Amino acid sequence: MMTINVGVLLAIIVVMRLRRRTQARSRVEERNTALFVLALGIVIAPTPLGQGIFNVIKQLVSGISQAGT
Repeated sequence: MMTINVGVLLAIIVVMRLRRRTQARSRVEERNTALFVLALGIVIAPTPLGQGIFNVIKQLVSGISQAGT
C-alpha cells in the first residue's frame, strides 16, 4: 500500500500554483494559494525541518534587531 505525505503533497500543490502567471490569477485563486501555503506551514511547523527553519528565522531577526541598536 502506498502512502502520501501530506506535507509533500501540499508543497507540490503550492509550487504548481505559484508557477502560473500572476496576471492570470483571480482573487479566488490567490486566496486558495494563500490557504495552501498556510496549511503547508501548519503541517511543517512541528517537524524538525519546521523547527530548523524557525530557528534560522529567529536568529536572522535577532541579528537585524541587534544591528539596528
